[in-house]
Order: sequence, then structure tokens, then C-alpha cells
Amino acid sequence: MAVPTKNIPAPDLVPVRRALLSVFDKTGLVDFAKALAAAGVELVSTGGTAKTIAEAGLAVRDVSELTGFPEIMDGRVKTLHPSVHGALLGIRDDAEHAKAMRDHHIEPIDLVVSNLYPFEEVRRSGAGYASIVENIDIGGPAMIRASAKNHAYVAIVTDPADYASVVNALEMNLGSLSLDFRKKLAAKAFARTATYDAAISGWFAEELQIEHPTWRAFGGRLEQVMRYGENPHQNAGFYLSGDKRPGVATARQLQGKQLSYNNINDTDAAFELVGEFDPARSAAIAIIKHANPCGVAEDSSLKAAYAKALACDPVSAFGGIVAMNRVLDVEAAEEIVKTFTEVIIAPGATDEAAAIVAAKKNLRLLVTGGLPNPRAVGTTVKSVAGGLLVQSRDNAVVDDLELKVVTKRAPTPAELADLKFAFRVAKHVKSNAIVYARDGATVGIGAGQMSRVDSSRIAARKALDAAAAAGLAEPLTKGSVVASDAFFPFADGLLSAIEAGATAVIQPGGSMRDDDVIAAADEHGIAMVFTGVRHFRH
Repeated sequence: MAVPTKNIPAPDLVPVRRALLSVFDKTGLVDFAKALAAAGVELVSTGGTAKTIAEAGLAVRDVSELTGFPEIMDGRVKTLHPSVHGALLGIRDDAEHAKAMRDHHIEPIDLVVSNLYPFEEVRRSGAGYASIVENIDIGGPAMIRASAKNHAYVAIVTDPADYASVVNALEMNLGSLSLDFRKKLAAKAFARTATYDAAISGWFAEELQIEHPTWRAFGGRLEQVMRYGENPHQNAGFYLSGDKRPGVATARQLQGKQLSYNNINDTDAAFELVGEFDPARSAAIAIIKHANPCGVAEDSSLKAAYAKALACDPVSAFGGIVAMNRVLDVEAAEEIVKTFTEVIIAPGATDEAAAIVAAKKNLRLLVTGGLPNPRAVGTTVKSVAGGLLVQSRDNAVVDDLELKVVTKRAPTPAELADLKFAFRVAKHVKSNAIVYARDGATVGIGAGQMSRVDSSRIAARKALDAAAAAGLAEPLTKGSVVASDAFFPFADGLLSAIEAGATAVIQPGGSMRDDDVIAAADEHGIAMVFTGVRHFRH
């Protein structure tokens, strides 16, 4: 049953005569407090916030003067008091509320300035359990939610970035704040506490290893409003979750125009793929188009790896995303800028390489300071009508898998190296995925088809086109290996790969017709290994 309402209309303008300031993040606090004091606002505060304001030479009342009760329990209890929450929740135009405030000597508070203990930052720092729990704010969210609920009379400010707009609004309205302005502040406040609680509940679920909590919440902070989404008729925004995993969300953009929705999606796919390659072992390049790789390669240098990756599908690479696992150097930068590219993302870039990229003013250059760990646990979320699909990140790495040779012929060492390379790439190709590889480079990729046979044929067709562009007598799939992200349900997909020239195959296995597929491989002298792990990607 809904709580009854008295339908008392909210006033448009509410004078701000008293403000309660209690913040952990003191960015801009003194200047804001000075502006409020200059506007004739009485300042009430707590603990360290009150000390900071007083040290700036401003008159400030301690909240204990309002409550008649001191801060106790190391500051855990200071604002959790009827004199505070009555001042925030009282409906001033309601006779009963007004009488209760008078009877209990509750002075109204018109403006609350509060931000929260840094739970998210402390959690990410690797602090111990007790320290993380101690940084769960209680009084702050209680005050924020009370003020936001009673936005008819109280303005709530949770973000130092809003201080200037509050001061400006007070000046424009001669010391008052409008209802519309208070509503917007309240909406932001509820979103902030929701995000904060989402972080806390998510941490508890991880700490207690609860894979599927009954209630699941996700939150983020707006980083960028975009011109549009996937298509011009869709609007979009980019929100940061606070996860410090190296990638597009944590990268520093050195130059170029603003990233689009599709740029961010594709750049994330590119960097996650290239993170599979250990930079201590080899340089690696991934070229991505529409979230699928059109060329991936590893070599002794970024320049050499880029040349091999580009050769896989030079047509699709036009307007693509280039990701690498090492610091961008001059030699690689000179080659990359020869082809129209939307984004380059790397762990870093030399000054000389950055200067080369800078000549292409629209080309975005992102540096991340590191690579994503492909083995790290994490969570992915996808929206569907009426709900969310939540799953753990696919953190299976081929180097950690026990590969089982199932054919009469075992792969040669060179084939095995390419098989692992191909399967590493297939993990990042939309299903159904087929990847041909040779000498540490993709030579044909088939992605996102309804039939695995079609993916195999498309990959072979791409290889033929690449060979023609390079002036080769035959496609590089001749003598290649092939990876499939899931099992071959019939032998026809394998036979298509053999026809394209593959000599060895890597696949998860597990089909009812595995024996038929293995027999077909043996008949053609093909080596095949099973991984036991599938890499569907939708």
C-alpha cells in the first residue's frame, strides 16, 4: 500500500538561509563556503569539514550545537539525529510538521553539501577487509537521501563540480534556489547513492563468492555525452564503472577528435584482443573493424607485426582500429598512418611517434599505461528486453589449457605455435568464428556467420582477395592452420578448411560427431587438437 500524500504544493523559490556541509572530498570547499557566507548563509558543519572552514576564517557552527549531542564512536555517529533529519525531512508548509519542528527546537536546513567516504577508491587500492568496511559511509547517504526526498524545500549538492552552478543560481535568484534546480540536484543525488551502494553490494558478492546475488546493481559516472550512438538517430553516453582495467575507459587521449560510440566499442575489442599477447615474448598488432579483427599478427617488432596484420585484409583495415601490446615507436607509427585509421591504442607512445600521429589531426591516439590481464576475473553485462544478462568474463587462455591430440598425426612445433595463436585470436571473433593463421599472423578470418561452413568459406575467400592484392600466386591459407571457436558439428566445416589449405586444426571438441570429424582429418593427414574450452562471442 502506498504511503498517503497530503498534496502540499512545493514552493518554486526557497531561500537558502542555513547550509550543512559535511564532505570527505574537500575540493573547492573553502571557496564554496566563502561564497555561501558572502550570500548570508549560516554555515553548519562536522569534524574535519568544520575545521577546514574555520581555518579559512569563516564562522561555522558545529553540528553538535544543533543536536545537543557530541560526535561519538570515532565520528561514526554525528549527523544521525532527529535535529538533523527533522531539519531535512520536515514539510515546512504542513502545520503538523511545522509544529513538531517548533516543539523540538529543530532549525530548518535549506542546503546540504555532502560527498561520501571513498569506498570505491579504497576497494580498488587493495586495502584489507576491515579498512574497506570502515569506508562504507552511513551518515552521508542518509543525509543525501533525506535531502533529495524533501527537495521541495532542501537542495542537496553531492558533487564539487556543481558548486559554481549553485553559487550562480543563488546570485540569479537573490539568495534562493528554484524547484527545477532542486529537482535536478536531487536526481543526481539519488543516482550517486545508488552507484555507491552498487559498488558496496558488488564488493560483498565478490568477497563472499556469491556468483548470483538475489539483487544485482551496476553503476557508473558519466564521462562523455556523445553526438549519437551506433546510428545518428540514437543518443548515447559513456559511463565509467571505476574499474581500473587498462583499456579505452582508463586511457589518456593524446590527440584527435572525440571518440564515438562505435569507436569506444571497437577500441575496447581491439585492446582486449591484443592483451592476449605477452609483450615480453613478441610484439603484437590487432586491427579491428566493427568489433571483429580483420588482421592480427605477432613478430619481433611492431612494424613487422603491423605489416603482417594488414596483409590479412587490407580492404577492411581502412578506417579501422589499431591496437598494440608495446609502446608505439616511430617505425610502427610511420607505417600505420599510411592507411586511414580511426584510433590507435597502445600502452604508451614515444614523443617522436606521437608527433608523427599528430600530423593526422583527426586520428585518435590513446595510451593506457598497461595491458589488460586476459586471466583476470571480471563481469560482463548485456541488456535484453526486461532484464540483464550477467556473466563472468571469458578469462580462459590457451596457454593454460591442456591440449589433446586426437588425430593420428600430431602437429609439428611450428603448427602448434600457430594453432595456439589462432585460438587466441578466435576467442575475440564473433561466432561462428574461423581463423586461419600462418607464421604468427592471421591469413583469413570468418566471423559472425550462422553456419560454421560459411565462416570457413568467407575466411578462405578473404585470403584469396588478400593474395590477389599482394600479387601472390596462391593464398596464404595454403599450409596454414585453422582455429574454430566451437566444435565442428559436421565434417563439412573441416573439409572446407582443408580445401582452403589448412594442415592442422584446433577446436574445443565435444560434438556428437567428433569421431566423424576426426576420421575426416585422419583421411586427409590433418593434425587436430582439442582444447575442451569453447569461446563463443556474441
